[in-house]
Amino acid sequence: MTTPTARRIARVQRETSESSIDLSVDLDGTGTSDIETGVPFYDHLLTAFAKHSLTDLTVRATGDVHIDVHHTVEDVGIVLGQAIRESLGDKRGISRYGDALVPLDDALTQAVVDISGRPYLVHTGEPEGFEFHLIGGHFTGSMVRHVFEAIAYNAALTVHVNVLAGRDPHHIAESEFKAFARAFRQAKAFDPQVSGVPSTKGAL
Repeated sequence: MTTPTARRIARVQRETSESSIDLSVDLDGTGTSDIETGVPFYDHLLTAFAKHSLTDLTVRATGDVHIDVHHTVEDVGIVLGQAIRESLGDKRGISRYGDALVPLDDALTQAVVDISGRPYLVHTGEPEGFEFHLIGGHFTGSMVRHVFEAIAYNAALTVHVNVLAGRDPHHIAESEFKAFARAFRQAKAFDPQVSGVPSTKGAL
């Protein structure tokens, strides 16, 4: 059995001509968050991720949102993925896999996470036209997939997100983030029956 000896925390800063990001995570937190990205609906989604994954998350981001929210949203996803990967460390004693099915009124999403060390995303089921909808008047539905791509590839996670039902774009996006959060919560959790790294290869 692996006994955790230190909190799994990370802070990542990233500066480009398009955005400036300072982000910190604590995987062993309680779900508290303090998030300012300049994109209100994204703040809402990240707050839901923190709450339901029991990950403490602080984000300070500025970017060229006067042009489009795309750069800031994607770049925060990149940095969040990098922070998750760093904070996971050698992954000793974790459950590794997580699976969640989350409803939000009309919407229903299933997410499966494998802390595999192999970045891969399968993202299906969003209704036709969702990608063009401006949620809250500023957040394009297509950005949901971009965020999951950024997190999965930079955290080295295998992620499957499947929207099973949904009519309201706000509900669909939020159910996706909550389902991902719940699955990640299971995957990152320590399993008292796991000894060492949960892989036949001995590394993840």
